[in-house]
Amino acid sequence: MELKSDVNGSLTSADKIHLCESVKQFPFKSKLSLEYLIEFWKKEAESTNHLRSDQAKSILEQVSKVPELMNPIDDLRILEEHSDLIDQLMTAIYPPSRWETQISTSNAPFQFKSFYSSALFKKIFGVDKKGIFLNAEFNERDMLANKILSAYLMILQKYYGKKLRIDHQFIMGVSDESLKRHFKIDVDPQFINVKAIGEPPQIGEKELNYILEDVTNLERWTETIPIDSFEFEGFVTISATNVTDQETLSQLKYDLLERASIISMDRFLELQQKLRSYLRLPDIKLGLAAFSGEWKMMLDYGNKIGLSFIMNERIKNNCENIKASIYATAFNEKHPVVIDDLTKLDNITIVEEEIIKQGILNIIIAPLYYQDELVGMLELGSPNKGDLNSLVIKKLKEVLSLFSIAVSRNIEEMQNKIQALIKEECTAIHPTVEWRFKDAAFKLLHQKENDPGSTMEDIVFDNLYPLYGLSDIRNSSIHRNEAIQSDLIEHLNLVDRILTTSHSKKPLPILDELKFRTNKHIKSLKRGLNSGDELTIINFLQDEIESAFSHIQNFDPSVVELINEYNSNIDNETKLLYKKRKDYEESVSKINDVISSYLDEAQLEAQDMYPHYFEKYKTDGVEHSIYIGQSLVQNQQYSPMYLKNLRIWQLLILCGVARETDKLKSQLKVKLDTTHLVLVQNNPLSIRFRYDEKKFDVDGTYNIRYEIMKKRIDKAIIKGSKERLTMPGKISVVYSQSSEALEYKRYFDFLRSKDLITGEIEELELEPLQGVQGLKALRIMVNINPAISAQASIKADVKEAVGNLKEFVN
Repeated sequence: MELKSDVNGSLTSADKIHLCESVKQFPFKSKLSLEYLIEFWKKEAESTNHLRSDQAKSILEQVSKVPELMNPIDDLRILEEHSDLIDQLMTAIYPPSRWETQISTSNAPFQFKSFYSSALFKKIFGVDKKGIFLNAEFNERDMLANKILSAYLMILQKYYGKKLRIDHQFIMGVSDESLKRHFKIDVDPQFINVKAIGEPPQIGEKELNYILEDVTNLERWTETIPIDSFEFEGFVTISATNVTDQETLSQLKYDLLERASIISMDRFLELQQKLRSYLRLPDIKLGLAAFSGEWKMMLDYGNKIGLSFIMNERIKNNCENIKASIYATAFNEKHPVVIDDLTKLDNITIVEEEIIKQGILNIIIAPLYYQDELVGMLELGSPNKGDLNSLVIKKLKEVLSLFSIAVSRNIEEMQNKIQALIKEECTAIHPTVEWRFKDAAFKLLHQKENDPGSTMEDIVFDNLYPLYGLSDIRNSSIHRNEAIQSDLIEHLNLVDRILTTSHSKKPLPILDELKFRTNKHIKSLKRGLNSGDELTIINFLQDEIESAFSHIQNFDPSVVELINEYNSNIDNETKLLYKKRKDYEESVSKINDVISSYLDEAQLEAQDMYPHYFEKYKTDGVEHSIYIGQSLVQNQQYSPMYLKNLRIWQLLILCGVARETDKLKSQLKVKLDTTHLVLVQNNPLSIRFRYDEKKFDVDGTYNIRYEIMKKRIDKAIIKGSKERLTMPGKISVVYSQSSEALEYKRYFDFLRSKDLITGEIEELELEPLQGVQGLKALRIMVNINPAISAQASIKADVKEAVGNLKEFVN
């Protein structure tokens, strides 16, 4: 039962009704009475319709001869003695025209015991001579709670003038012939009345509100309205409507949303039983086979989903037979296929033979599609020829989409299981090293079968050569602070205008004080943005300024106009003026996107040369790390040539990035410059996957120096000066050994020959960094000539680098 509210104070509730455990039966007095039915016939006797009035008068004349029918009826034998008269009286509810089709029964108020039923109701629910329903299946506690609440609501309406609309949504089941049917129960209270025993209890507004605050809590009702204060007389008529299809579909949908519905044996058998009820076929068997791109996958993994008819070793060992079977027919035709008798097929493969051995002669194979992709096959089999036909297929289409979703979800979960352990222990893995993580995951899964406490083995790659590059936005912190500063000043100026106008209309001292503080903030910001200024001003705006708008807008229409202008300038998400910051952030985002996309596309080419580990991070710019070496790859031989090749590739890419970001500058709202840097290290190192941090990190104390350099070199200063190493439009190469400088000078010669760089190479010494000393650098200007930019594509640069590689690898 649902309680639905309206504006008159009724309450909505879909919660379960709270019934005290001590309550075992309906607590109110309830008497069977025909008094109100006889009153109905008395009104009919006054009808202007002669046929109706004559019938009513005839019935009333007979009733007058049996006065005991006018009183409450305790002994049902009196009804049996006058069964003909009762039949005539009950035609008000059971018209002869509907006698064979009506599914109804009449009971004493709130008693689930019939004194009169239609023939069809008796046939379906098995009503015995005592009026007990033999076949009805329902939750007795829920039924009792619903009856008690309904009784209280009738009392509330009649004696206390509070009406709550009630919609009965009670479903009763009936099982027969291995199938289950469902019936929606509707209760007609036309001939029922509630009577007060003595004076009804007085209930005030406080008590009424106490009940309505939690209307489904029956203990509150019994505390307020004692059960011995009222009784019920008359009878109710219960009508049942067959909703098996709707209810079964609803249950199937609910079940199939559960993750275990098609992989748990018990849950799968429940699905099979519900499908039998839905199709009215008690002997059918249900099967499911998952499919993900190839038949072999269906056979390898299908036994984990459902109970497919073809999950046995003979079929799995003869996979080719599937392609000539009825399954292939359903697959190729892309719609359900029905076979009336498998034994009569012209070409019977091993597949059909195995299905026949299972006692299945009549079969439907229905392909399951999810988002236009085949995800599996639904199988229905019957030992009875003709059970499954085109009419069944038509009805089956109502549920195919539900099974498609369930199978698709479980396929995805199955495929993810291999990755799940990796992701649980690790994170998203670069394709180059995925093989190593899969090896470790497979080992761990095997170990967990015997030792659930097993953990994944260490993953370390030794003797790798690192490459590090950074394309950074110059002075990003300064630009960000300037944007914040500008927005806050403009925001406060809008506030100042509102306060000035408001004060002119109503000169309150508080407005003067707010204006004073507003201008104080503006002056402070013009001197510079300090730590904590932004938060202080935001709190001032939200807590003291905007909270006053609702009051000062009443001063004058001109104030309203200024407040509207203020609101139109405020960003909906940040609740602040967000112009210069938005321009800055959009500009940074565009630069990062261009750099990131350039690197991603270039990586496709670079991985084809020789597999390597690559990762990039977006901050105010994009940094990337590369590791290359034999331990990273399988089935390919490493050579130092590939390291040199990757170093040339990295320089080519940074030249391209420099050109692309320079071209982009004219499109930016904030004209931001980018700088470009490379860190060189000739000594190999090891990287270890850190399970706690879900990432690779360099391994070993000595190698930590390399990580320290990566974090600090972008702030490096040229020795003996205050000049930053990184400069817009230039590539800086930081190194430690003279051999590294010689190697990169040769690369610069190559780049110059391609007109990708210009000017002289600057050879620089760097000021010591914290924890790092003795660093030097080469710096060169990138040729950003538009003609060069138009001619030099990523692929052309890289391919040319490979073509000229032999000049540099020796």
